[in-house]
Amino acid sequence: MTDNSRGFTSSIGAILAAAGGAVGLGNIWRFPYMLGQNGGGAFLLIYVFFVIMIGIPLMMTEFVIGRRSQSNVVGAYRTMGGKHKGWMALGVLGIVAALLIYAFYSVVAGWTLNYVVLSCSGQLNGLAPDAVSQTFSDFSQGSYLPLIYQFAFLALTGLVITMGVQKGIEKVSKVLMPILFILLLVMCVRSLTLSGASQGLNFLFKPDFGKITGKGVLEALGQSFFSLSLGMGAMITYGTYIRKEDKLLKTSTWIAVCDSLVAILAGIVIFPAVFAFGMDPAGGPELVYIVLPNVFNSMPFGNIFSIVFFVLLGIAALTSTISLLEILVAFAVEELHWKRGAASVVASLMVFAIGAFCALSFGPLKEFTIFGKTVFDLFDMLTASYIMPIGALLMVIFLGWFYPKAGVRDELSNGGTLKARFFGIYYFLLRYVAPIALIIILIYGIIG
Repeated sequence: MTDNSRGFTSSIGAILAAAGGAVGLGNIWRFPYMLGQNGGGAFLLIYVFFVIMIGIPLMMTEFVIGRRSQSNVVGAYRTMGGKHKGWMALGVLGIVAALLIYAFYSVVAGWTLNYVVLSCSGQLNGLAPDAVSQTFSDFSQGSYLPLIYQFAFLALTGLVITMGVQKGIEKVSKVLMPILFILLLVMCVRSLTLSGASQGLNFLFKPDFGKITGKGVLEALGQSFFSLSLGMGAMITYGTYIRKEDKLLKTSTWIAVCDSLVAILAGIVIFPAVFAFGMDPAGGPELVYIVLPNVFNSMPFGNIFSIVFFVLLGIAALTSTISLLEILVAFAVEELHWKRGAASVVASLMVFAIGAFCALSFGPLKEFTIFGKTVFDLFDMLTASYIMPIGALLMVIFLGWFYPKAGVRDELSNGGTLKARFFGIYYFLLRYVAPIALIIILIYGIIG
């Protein structure tokens, strides 16, 4: 039995917490515009295929390493690597990934918090399209407001983490994830009642494979990987908190279903509304912060739905930042023997100091570039194109080719108490399919 004083108290707690770590701005912000740029329904089908073939096996792999080692991402590889201490470098790579991702992700999370305030205060109501666009530009290019909202989001995340695994992460996830789904369903109902909504649904669910390119397939593969927050140690960390009696295949599948469902529901919210008001479904990242406020301003009671949408977006951001900070805090608590509260404060301040350069790279520091990229874009590129795919590739090599097969089977069968019927399929995907897919993601990230 896992020590319940340090782990999740229930299966549903583990699923909701890990699903919260996976569900984030990538589902509601990134997935819809990528789908919009790649032909709608055909992209969705390819994405779901890759989630099943690549995403779920990779998540199971992280859970196996976490639960087997009962340690943070660095300690996990030290424990399971035995005398081969070089594997610890893979854990350190996970810490670096979490630090850099949290640094720029907290910037976008801060934008979301700002839009919650703007919506609740009615400052977006009735603005002309140019004014909506200018509002976003003025804020994101500011010299101090982005930092204030970024700091506020970091503080909120730090508070949850300080409360611990059970009273913080698990309890908050049990509240926030159901709220997230309820708000999404409310928005779906409103969007589907708009005149012309059927055009958006056709775009989302009617596959047109003629619009799919090789680039689109690769982006669907990459999205299935990044959407589940794989390759940075979040699921390894959460794996240490999963009870020994919980089935890892079932847990991973439910998390993938929740994650994909949020992305699909976000599409149902966004595309009928976008088509109903003649907006561009391939509007890019500004789809959420510019296009949608214009949509809300065009519909009856749009201010109410603007508030609902940005609150749910903020919830999605918070559940992800919780998982990112927990990677850093678990490392500090277990390896450096810090108190959880102190670790949370120090890690949050460190992220803020680094993330400030990301926040200001849209304004005062936009001319400051490294390798031709702003700090924000550099961190995004380093993590998405290099660190996460490399980390995941080395992880599957570690578990599939280095760690004893009997140990993997023992963990997935819960010590032999389960039949583990799909172990052969999982192990084949782990050893052969996942490495090839990750190499493709890595190459595309480098040359794409």
